[in-house]
Formats: sequence, C-alpha cells, structure tokens
Amino acid sequence: MAGGVRAESGTEPAAQADVRDWQLQRLFNPSAADLEAEARGRVMIYDGLTDKMVSRALREQFERVESMMFTRTIVTDDQGRARTDSADGRPLREDDGC
Repeated sequence: MAGGVRAESGTEPAAQADVRDWQLQRLFNPSAADLEAEARGRVMIYDGLTDKMVSRALREQFERVESMMFTRTIVTDDQGRARTDSADGRPLREDDGC
C-alpha cells in the first residue's frame, strides 16, 4: 500500500545502531568526497531512519535532496519514539511502494 504504514521485522539492535550512526554522519556531515560523488550524480540510499530524521534532512540538507533516497522509514510518535504494531510489537514503517 503505497504511502501507507506497515509493520516490519527489525534487525539486531547493535548492528542497526552502527548502520544508523554511519548514515546520519553521511547525511548531516558529508565529506568532501561524498559531496563530489553527489555532484557526479551518485544517490545515497538511507534505510531505516525515523520520519523525524528524514524531515530534518529535508530541511537542513535541501540543496542535496536530489542525491537522497529514503527507504523503510520508521514512523514515530510526537516524542520521536518508534510506533509499533499492536499485534506483534514490530516497528511501523512507511510503505515506500517498493
């Protein structure tokens, strides 16, 4: 269901945190080499970030938006905590239609 929300199983928490930290560094503090690659047309796929992180990126890094793709975005509540499926407790993720 494109544009909807669905529950999806998570990955091991420590590994997931490492990947998320790497992605956030790349997203908000890109190196000169990262920016050069983007200027040549490279697109970075950011996976499993929260909707709040994606919104922040779109505000703060708007000039780079053509080089970004976001998948499996985690839906959060007003406090930024991941919303979960009431049936199985898995995080809710935006359905990107892919």
